[in-house]
Amino acid sequence: MKIMAFSDLHLSAPRAALLVDAAAEADLVIGAGDFCNMRKGLPEAMALLSDIAAPFVVVPGNAESADELRAAAPGGVTVLHGEGTEIGGLRLFGLGYGVPVTPFGAWSCDLSEKEAVAKLAGCDAADVLVTHSPPKGVADVTSGGQSVGSVAIRDAIARIAPKLAVCGHIHDSWGAEGMIGGTRVVNLGPVPNRFEVAP
Repeated sequence: MKIMAFSDLHLSAPRAALLVDAAAEADLVIGAGDFCNMRKGLPEAMALLSDIAAPFVVVPGNAESADELRAAAPGGVTVLHGEGTEIGGLRLFGLGYGVPVTPFGAWSCDLSEKEAVAKLAGCDAADVLVTHSPPKGVADVTSGGQSVGSVAIRDAIARIAPKLAVCGHIHDSWGAEGMIGGTRVVNLGPVPNRFEVAP
């Protein structure tokens, strides 16, 4: 299955146009959170992506809540937050929000590591794991050199062993990738990332 995936659109119309064009060649599109800015502009952000015709799976970032994303997402968009779905035989599981809790204040939608463990516990198998936050130690380094990813997500990848794990959140690590066991982990950023994953 041909997948086009991205994260951290943050209401950028030029980037959205590139993503919509790239989505035309995909069997599945994945958005790994942060479509808007600080809980503002989500309907406008989703409108920018409304011409995506392929099946479209998203997780909420820390800039929007799961309920807000479900309310704003166009019909046909699947929102995952502690849930899974299957598309074309491909099993996906998604978890949004900032993990662990960010320092950004009241607007940020976050989970503690303990809360993330509980939400990830329902996933026994997945071909693709979609999270907003990166796993601890992979594609999670800030400009100050700090590794700020999630232990819960790292442990879930090691346990579930998906073929692919995609994330965003840490802007300084956009485009970075690494391996956890046999799983390729990629911090997407707001550009078209193309993958082929067999069910």
